Amino acid sequence: MDGTVLVADDDRTIRTVLTQALTRAGCKVHATSSLMTLMRWVEEGKGDLVISDVVMPDGNGLEALPRISKLRPGLPVIVISAQNTIMTAIQAAEAEAYDYLPKPFDLPDLMKRSARALDMKRRAPVNKAAPPREGGDDLPLVGRTQAMQALYRLVARVMNTDLPVLVTGESGTGKSLIARAIHDFSDRRTLPFVVAQAADLQGVEGPASLLSRAKGGSLVFDEVADYDEETQARIVRMLDMMGDNAPRIMSTSQVDLASRLESGAFRQDLYYRLGGVTLHVPSLRERVDDIPLLADHFLARGERDLGATRRLSNEARDLVRAYSWPGNVRQLENTLRRLMVTSAEAEITRAEVEAVLGNQPAMEPLKGGGEGEKLSSSVARHLRRYFDLHGGALPPPGVYQRILREVEPPLIEIALDATAGNQAKCADLLGINRNTLRKKITDLDIRVTRRRKLM
Repeated sequence: MDGTVLVADDDRTIRTVLTQALTRAGCKVHATSSLMTLMRWVEEGKGDLVISDVVMPDGNGLEALPRISKLRPGLPVIVISAQNTIMTAIQAAEAEAYDYLPKPFDLPDLMKRSARALDMKRRAPVNKAAPPREGGDDLPLVGRTQAMQALYRLVARVMNTDLPVLVTGESGTGKSLIARAIHDFSDRRTLPFVVAQAADLQGVEGPASLLSRAKGGSLVFDEVADYDEETQARIVRMLDMMGDNAPRIMSTSQVDLASRLESGAFRQDLYYRLGGVTLHVPSLRERVDDIPLLADHFLARGERDLGATRRLSNEARDLVRAYSWPGNVRQLENTLRRLMVTSAEAEITRAEVEAVLGNQPAMEPLKGGGEGEKLSSSVARHLRRYFDLHGGALPPPGVYQRILREVEPPLIEIALDATAGNQAKCADLLGINRNTLRKKITDLDIRVTRRRKLM
């Protein structure tokens, strides 16, 4: 790898790690914690690649991208960010960043992307005429887990294509939000967004009326698996007669359409017309680590909407994270809004959470799969979902190490909990050297304070 890389991040550790890795790979590196310094280097003509954080002490890395593009057309920029929301991924794509990686990132993966960026020309600009969008804090598509990050990347890739999109996932996961986000962040954002129900397709004029209402915009078939055979046939005929200025077609389903196809309950010709790209929205059970993040998001939103400041106690937070959430994100949001209204104090207690959840279904500890499911089966299920999230393409190289990094932290944290924070006992339990355990705790940034033995 050859070239000069400009690194901008306010975290000294990240700057040091990237500087060492890139230098060993043969690059020259200039690193800074200041966005102003980065822009001065760019203006002076330094650098063949920029790696920049988003939130900097003196500015926003995403907002600097248009200026970098104007000053140095063709200079690739890789954005790294701890703001792991769909908004960040989409804004990075729209601002023509060469690539986007959420923190914590996989270093070998970043190095390979950097090598490609140095070897390739900057991709062609996308839709210069479309006005930039602001806001987005209220979009509850929040998550730093691998499953959500993979989904964000797919959304960013497909939003300005004409491919039909099928959004799948359990009730309450946010399928409609994904469809709306694809429209609102695409070239079609100023055109109509129409959600169709089966009743909208009835009668001779139904399909034509839908096409007229959604002209040039986006047309979404909501829960398309529920449509009867006659309605499905009407959709097929409607899709076949679409002419100029046709809307972008999307559909949602909480049912596996492939199984409906095999049973004959869903038309094969419609299935292939709707499934150009399939985006699966994971359940909360599949992204447990995002639950506290979402809880904080909804509490902050409630503070703005209701004027009440509330926070979860540590015990309440543990219960919220452990609950199975059969209604997914929608149930979590409604539960927290209710707690904000009913809680007597600023700190929401575990007892108050239990009182609310006791009236809701599936009050049970969160499990990865069915009762008695083997660990290997559970792992295989999650790995298959990870591969499926890439829409038929292969995941980025380095899957083996990336999966290990996902598994190691929770394993060590649970083992530390089980041994009440005793590192000697934990190392013995794991079957590794105590020094090795200490190094992993440091490298993986695992907190070892306030450990309690699990009952």
